[in-house]
Amino acid sequence: MRQTFHAKNGEITQEWRHVDADGKRLGRMATEVATVLMGKHRPEYTPHVDTGDYVVITNAEKVVMTGKKAEQKIKTSFSGYPGGLRARSYAELMESKPEFVIEEAVRRMLPKSRLGRQMLKKLKVYKGASHPHQAQNPIPMEI
Repeated sequence: MRQTFHAKNGEITQEWRHVDADGKRLGRMATEVATVLMGKHRPEYTPHVDTGDYVVITNAEKVVMTGKKAEQKIKTSFSGYPGGLRARSYAELMESKPEFVIEEAVRRMLPKSRLGRQMLKKLKVYKGASHPHQAQNPIPMEI
């Protein structure tokens, strides 16, 4: 008789992976990063346990959006006060804080729960080509 394997917390050794976002499409990259953060790339994936790896993304400002999405797609936020609706295009966001754009794209692909928030903490996004995680020897991830 076969037994279904269920991973337990602390059983899985989490690796560090590195993605260079230079010239990569935002959505395509975000789906693969979300898959690695959840641990779905592993044979021992268990839905209720964080089996994913850490992901470091560099060159966040060089990520690409196809078509006219950068100008036409809008990020809105509402303060709760009258007249408090703020709308900014993704082109503006990419200039000011490109890390936020990538984090937001990945966050929306993760589970909407405590586990999803825990997975998002393993995502590290940096503007330039350098990052402070060299000691972890991140494995380059091809996308």
